[in-house]
Amino acid sequence: MKACVIVFPGSNCDHDAQHALSEVAGFQADFVWHAETDLDGYDLIMIPGGFSYGDHLRSGAVARFAAAMGPVQEAARRGTPILGVCNGFQVLLEAGLLPGAMLRNAGLEFRHDWVGLRTERTDTIFTSACEPGQLLRMPIAHGDGNYYADPETIAELEGEGRVLFRYCDEAGETTPEANPNGSINNIAGITNERGNVLGMMPHPERASEMILGGDDGAQIWRSLVAHLEAVPVG
Repeated sequence: MKACVIVFPGSNCDHDAQHALSEVAGFQADFVWHAETDLDGYDLIMIPGGFSYGDHLRSGAVARFAAAMGPVQEAARRGTPILGVCNGFQVLLEAGLLPGAMLRNAGLEFRHDWVGLRTERTDTIFTSACEPGQLLRMPIAHGDGNYYADPETIAELEGEGRVLFRYCDEAGETTPEANPNGSINNIAGITNERGNVLGMMPHPERASEMILGGDDGAQIWRSLVAHLEAVPVG
């Protein structure tokens, strides 16, 4: 199985992502520079965290026009799994691969901490290794993680079961106190209609090995591997 990590000027989680994909998940994981236009043959595309183009204009706004994003959009249409984490989520929103936008965190502070996540669905390519309602711990590190969409879009996401993760407390309750950035409905991760594109603010690549403080993020890699072994894509 082959995966690629798209690297933009300002990416800073690319090596974390490549390590998790190769050493934990077992992918042949390549770095792909943002100017590349050939992504054929990859079974998984990941857009990592960081500050692409220094978050000029707004987070992900410039990266959305990178040459590699055309092939990413084509891959999404083919059904290739695409994962955007933190800044990667922001890029997917700006590129129109996911609905909504990211606002500044409530309180206008950069937040970096471990957060609780509640798994909302387990019948997806990203969460099949999880138990229904499973509580996960992963770290966040962002200043623009306050997910927003208009009421109609939120109703659509909720009604179609496209919210995969919500911020929660240790009891699994989605309280305001457990929400680190003010996101609507405590939303931490969403998918596209087809279910092959996931954007999430918490970092699974930074929670893939116990030496990092937890390995709950590996559930996402296990889910993807199971999917790709059953139905190869690329």
